[in-house]
Amino acid sequence: MEWKRKSESEARQRVFDALKNNVDYRSGSVLGIPGTYLDPKVFSAEISFVREAPYLSTLVQNPNHIGCHTLGNSESYFEGTHVLEREVIRICAENILCAEPNSIDGYMATGGTEANLQAVWIYRNYFMQMHQADLSEIAVVCSEDSHYSMQKAGDMFNVHCVLLPVDQETRKIDLQKANEKLLALKEGGVKYSVVVSNMMTTMFGSIDDVDVYAGLMKNHGFQFKIHIDAAYGGFYAPIVDDNNRINFLHPEVNSFTMDAHKMLQAPYGTGIFLIRKDWMKYAQTDAASYVVGADCTISGSRSGANAIAVWLIFAAYGRHEWFEKCSILEQRTSWLAKQLNKRGIQYFRAPLSNIITINAYQISPALASQFGLVPDDHTKPSWFKIVVMQHVTVEKLEVFLTELDKSQR
Repeated sequence: MEWKRKSESEARQRVFDALKNNVDYRSGSVLGIPGTYLDPKVFSAEISFVREAPYLSTLVQNPNHIGCHTLGNSESYFEGTHVLEREVIRICAENILCAEPNSIDGYMATGGTEANLQAVWIYRNYFMQMHQADLSEIAVVCSEDSHYSMQKAGDMFNVHCVLLPVDQETRKIDLQKANEKLLALKEGGVKYSVVVSNMMTTMFGSIDDVDVYAGLMKNHGFQFKIHIDAAYGGFYAPIVDDNNRINFLHPEVNSFTMDAHKMLQAPYGTGIFLIRKDWMKYAQTDAASYVVGADCTISGSRSGANAIAVWLIFAAYGRHEWFEKCSILEQRTSWLAKQLNKRGIQYFRAPLSNIITINAYQISPALASQFGLVPDDHTKPSWFKIVVMQHVTVEKLEVFLTELDKSQR
């Protein structure tokens, strides 16, 4: 599926046409759905700017996108907006992550955390169903720079979660220490691993080497599946880096998390889960017999408006304008890196990343508070990060640098 920019009028029309193909609670005769439009005393659909705005109109009409609509069997009441969600999934999978046409299943999750949990849930069930694995034999394996949702997944699904140490200078996996940890894991009876590899970590923007993980797993004899946590980097790293190899062309990569409420600037609560065909079945919930197609998602019912928000963003940019937007952020970050170099400030920046993480000893608590710099640990910070997002202009960075100079005197 081609990712092309659409005119504002064309995009509006597509969404309003989709809404017409959904159930209309006001004029329809559907009696059995446990849902309705938003309460009109608070969310009136008659206000002119709501009637004219496709996203707000979708919010008010309140379509339920329960289930996974790439599987081919979903609630017909909301088929109009389900079509647009499927287009979003295809753009992410095929245009950004290089998948073959119609080879990927996926859905709009409530965020990156849910998408990561979904992956662990699927692979845990796969190992249990297809390999008769015991819970004690399964582990989530990731780096110590990974998002805390990996530890949450281990807790929720009752499997080990093992954090592999990284080199403090390069943020790459420390192979010696990793081998020691994996050896102990193997000796402890673990045979199966859900590997979560990062495409831009939360604190450092670093990207893990999938081949290193695959090599470690094979060397220690683990059965494994690799999930990519691209919650932060999914809409950025593959766009700015022509040499990116972390996509569905890689034979070891089986699934992805993307997070539209970060770089894509969609409303919060907009994550994306992607996985190769024939894997969603391991999370199938047959007990949801009243739902057409049953359900295989963690969140179940969720607003279709988030899918429409992402679809509208894709329509507003197209691939080429999105590349321009990401390139501007990369250039601003490079400018900031040069300014820090001139001042002898020590920091970490992964190649092309729009995250710069500065050693905490060079940033006063007052300066960090003034500019909202995020620490790695609020009680005892070792690092503070700057994330060059849309609102972080060169002018704002210049103000920060001026104050940084003052604090260094």
